[in-house]
Amino acid sequence: MADSAKKVLFVSSEIFPYVPENGISHMGRYLPQGIQERKMEIRSFMPRYGCINERKNQLHEVIRLSGMNIIIGDVDRPLVIKVASISAARLQVYFIDNEDYFKRKAIYTDSEGNFFKDNGERAIFFARGVLETVKKLRWAPDIIHCQGWISHVLPLYLKKIYRDDPIFSSSKIVLSLFGDTPKEKFSPDFADLILCGGICKEDVGLDAEAGGIELAQLAARYSDGVIFGSADVDPSLEKAVEALGLPTLPFNEKEIADGTYFDTYKGFYDKL
Repeated sequence: MADSAKKVLFVSSEIFPYVPENGISHMGRYLPQGIQERKMEIRSFMPRYGCINERKNQLHEVIRLSGMNIIIGDVDRPLVIKVASISAARLQVYFIDNEDYFKRKAIYTDSEGNFFKDNGERAIFFARGVLETVKKLRWAPDIIHCQGWISHVLPLYLKKIYRDDPIFSSSKIVLSLFGDTPKEKFSPDFADLILCGGICKEDVGLDAEAGGIELAQLAARYSDGVIFGSADVDPSLEKAVEALGLPTLPFNEKEIADGTYFDTYKGFYDKL
């Protein structure tokens, strides 16, 4: 970037303490804080999964941001925006909510471990919900950092639908890849449902057999830089990113453990 990044939008699949702590939710919690402490403005978004206790975590609806509908296929679904604060870190988290997609208590699989059939639709709704809400906030991010597979539709939509919007015209996409990429296939109509706003099948390149790996490859195609966020990223994704010739940041376990990765990540943002 010509100047150092000033505003960073974090789009995360999981953020601790709203969901149990793991590699991604830990990153979703502490990376925004570390970047904010380095004098940058941040916004954080995640889905409002049904397992999140709204009363305990003091979530409340933001009426001025809610109210629009998002059409997926030929079905209209209301977008509800909620917000909560992590007071110890002075962080505010926005939640994308919809009763059909996020009311269920489980996150990605049912009680028997079966991948939800509408997970692809949930990813579409999440991506569009985030972008539409940021437009309403009139907050123009320099960097949009996607973490976790359910954020992987967003790079496509940003580059193909929202790029001409003044809010996003200067935004760069950073994609963090983890070992969470699902091996399961999405519903056969996912490749059609993802099409909107003038996006054509050639822009997407998915077929009826597409799963999490193919979606991650699509996200990488429309990203400006890739960070390997864990040591267990699928080897096929590593090869796909290498073939794209994108700027990359390798996984560094020591830096993650001691917190020095904040400066490394900020430096990566500034170089894009």
